[in-house]
Amino acid sequence: MADTGHLCTLADLDASGAKGVTLGTLPHIREIVVVQTPHGPRAYANRCPHMYSTLETFPDRFLDESKDHLVCSTHGARFRVEDGYCVSGPCQGFSLESVSIKLDGTSVTLTIGDGTG
Repeated sequence: MADTGHLCTLADLDASGAKGVTLGTLPHIREIVVVQTPHGPRAYANRCPHMYSTLETFPDRFLDESKDHLVCSTHGARFRVEDGYCVSGPCQGFSLESVSIKLDGTSVTLTIGDGTG
């Protein structure tokens, strides 16, 4: 059976549209970004496929003004919120790593060990 863990609530996404979450302790830290989309929340590894840096410079500031794209603050790559696909920037054509989540009422929950990711 898969292990699960609380990432955030839907209300946590209201202010900026996205929330960064750090799980674990050194040396096993995992950075995740949860983002609200027209189809519900999605989650991705908070790591740009270009240089593997985290996407945001300031806490929870991931999205462009339209809230349609996650933006990497290092080199400006833009990723669609729906699927993490990079539409512009140095890693165009690549995607953010998807993270398996589920919605339990208003709680966004990480699913660990289910073989997806």
